[in-house]
Amino acid sequence: QVQPVESGGGLVQAGGSLILSCATSGRPFNTYPVGWFRQAPGKEREFVATITGSGNNDYADSVKGRFTISRDNAKNTVSLRMNSLKPEDTAVYFCATVSDSYYSGDYYYTKQYEYDLWGQGTQVTVSS
Repeated sequence: QVQPVESGGGLVQAGGSLILSCATSGRPFNTYPVGWFRQAPGKEREFVATITGSGNNDYADSVKGRFTISRDNAKNTVSLRMNSLKPEDTAVYFCATVSDSYYSGDYYYTKQYEYDLWGQGTQVTVSS
């Protein structure tokens, strides 16, 4: 199976920005849904953003207007631009996509169980 690989995490001050990137090798991203999830210490993993195969986006209410998910088909990557970061955005961020057997159509995949290919995660820490 092809596993996504995240990059771009780090430490940033509140109000700052970061760009996370998700890539896979040997498999095009551009026709499959890709999602970003995050897990803060002591909390459940939660949905952040998703992009459909056709390029439509959906976001958690907590990040709407601050985060943007996008594709770069030439680079076979999906990025998550995070602006106006808050301390409560501190978490491990995971990228996920689906295999052919999990793909069930062009719609918003916002639930963890809808994805079967997960990255290892990248830490984002926002200091106050």
